[in-house]
Amino acid sequence: MPKIDFNDRMLSLGLARVSEAAALASARLIGRGDEKAADQAAVNAMRDQLNLLDIAGTVVIGEGERDEAPMLYIGEEVGTGNGPEVDIALDPLEGTTLTAKDMPNALTVIAMGPRGSMLHAPDVYMDKLAIGPGYRNGIVTMDMSPAERVNALAAAKGCSTQDITVCVLERPRHEEMLAEIRGTGAAVRLITDGDVAGIIHCAEAATTGIDMYMGSGGAPEGVLAAAALKCMGGQMYGRLTFRNDDERGRATKAGITNLDRVYTRDDLVTDDVIFAATGVTDGSILAGIKREVGYLTAETILMRSKTGSVRRMVYRNPT
Repeated sequence: MPKIDFNDRMLSLGLARVSEAAALASARLIGRGDEKAADQAAVNAMRDQLNLLDIAGTVVIGEGERDEAPMLYIGEEVGTGNGPEVDIALDPLEGTTLTAKDMPNALTVIAMGPRGSMLHAPDVYMDKLAIGPGYRNGIVTMDMSPAERVNALAAAKGCSTQDITVCVLERPRHEEMLAEIRGTGAAVRLITDGDVAGIIHCAEAATTGIDMYMGSGGAPEGVLAAAALKCMGGQMYGRLTFRNDDERGRATKAGITNLDRVYTRDDLVTDDVIFAATGVTDGSILAGIKREVGYLTAETILMRSKTGSVRRMVYRNPT
């Protein structure tokens, strides 16, 4: 059977429908305090929509291993099977806690590319560093200290370090890094969850006010964020971190041989991809689901790395 080309243009609107469906399904659980129910609603809706697409899809970044996740597990095949072979990275609800507590920046997120285009990242932590577009490559690096990164970015931007804002996931493990960043005079915007959104913020600094992201979070989310930056522009670096031999074993099982490698954005996502995200709760990038009698309204951002196009869509859906 001849290979079917990955037609990103035709598949992109279908991908937007997938993220929209997941967001709309989780909308009724915003602020209800039930993280698992919100996540499951998003998973079910995303899976149903994916299976309508004419693709031979494999989930490479998903909800976990097969024995841990009843749906959208890593390795699950989705789509009708009548189409191009594609890799899919997804987070049906990035910010389950944010949704349950009705806090900002909960999203549904999905990316798709040709088979073999995305790193099969194991479920371990990744130390991440990201900045937006417009800077020469290597202006900041993983080998720099947090303070050196702030100073280098300020110099490249032609501003004071006091004009730099860094986004960091609020975790005890980041306390020393936070103190060093603040010691330069830079501001820190702390987020409680959702580092895919945190990294995307760098690509729209004029809107979000975020210049740089740094800190450790989930490696699978790093691949999703890299897919977004590949479409929007910007630099990203990641290095896997391991707390024990079990986590090193996960990386080896995923086919990773160099455990100390620093991945660039284009190492994490090696080919052209499409990316869609829909707001669940209000955030800096997207509006959350809006309710009115008889309708739910969702906002989606849809991007293609091949063209650099960024499309925003508002979908008013009768309930």
